[in-house]
Amino acid sequence: MRAIYKIKELPLLAIETATGKAKALLEKAKQQMGFVPNMYGAMANEPALYEAYAMTYAAFRAECGFTPIEQEVIFLAISRANSCDYCMAAHSFVADKMSKVPAEVTDAIRDGQPIPDPKLAALADFTTQMVHSRGRPTDADVAAFRAAGYSEKNILGIILAIGIKTLSNYSNHVFHTPVDSVFASRLWKAA
Repeated sequence: MRAIYKIKELPLLAIETATGKAKALLEKAKQQMGFVPNMYGAMANEPALYEAYAMTYAAFRAECGFTPIEQEVIFLAISRANSCDYCMAAHSFVADKMSKVPAEVTDAIRDGQPIPDPKLAALADFTTQMVHSRGRPTDADVAAFRAAGYSEKNILGIILAIGIKTLSNYSNHVFHTPVDSVFASRLWKAA
């Protein structure tokens, strides 16, 4: 297995150690969430990166028409496809505690097992295929997705989610971001 590079010169920022725009962004995160996740502290080293992530994440949540359960299925499928330990733990926690995803659905995604809900299975399968094909689904992929009740517009929402998770997953990879204690109950390790 190849050794994965780890950021050496940049710290995980905190409100107390950040300055300027990074500090303002982290203060806003704390107001919204009650704490500053380690991932945000990593990304804030490049405020444009963190700001792009936060804005597109909020837009996806508010505007793309997926239910909270579907949103977590999408984020978990992408994070699993990208082998992001941090985002798998964080989104599993959010799925359990906030989005109310049935545990058997979250656990199936985490374990690479069949999802018991056919519509959510189609959503996870299509999302994973979009990641693996780098946005080049086949006609059969789209037909199965549409047969499950999704639309072509939903494909664009998934593309947005892939962009969001690419920003966070890749940042976590190079930072080797430690999972926050809040998410520790849902630790996950890529196989």
